Amino acid sequence: MTLAFELEALKALADPNSVFNGARQWTEYVGVVSEKPTYVVTNFTRKHRVRQDFFSGPRGVEESLENIKGQFDTDRHVFVGIDDDDVAVAEATDWEFLHVEDAAEAAGWTLTSPDEGEVAEEPSRDDWP
Repeated sequence: MTLAFELEALKALADPNSVFNGARQWTEYVGVVSEKPTYVVTNFTRKHRVRQDFFSGPRGVEESLENIKGQFDTDRHVFVGIDDDDVAVAEATDWEFLHVEDAAEAAGWTLTSPDEGEVAEEPSRDDWP
């Protein structure tokens, strides 16, 4: 199986590194796709020590899934996402879609709490120009 996570779905997981390491037990390839710039995906995966077999690079999600499917010849291609847009992309590229909450429940992954996904604002400084 080839397993692709939309970046926002991966961010919804409490321990992305553990998820990827666990998924390697039952998948051949696992990676991240996103509409975000490459550096955003790279920064997130480095921060969480996620070793991916593929990523979308400068391409969008739909083009990435098409390229990945052509490059990684496995019996199944599963796309883990979060919303109706992700469902539509999966259908357009002939990937199976799995909502991150359903995937987490089936695999025993922990989701982040709603507050964990928010980025705290930098404290303001009065002495800064």
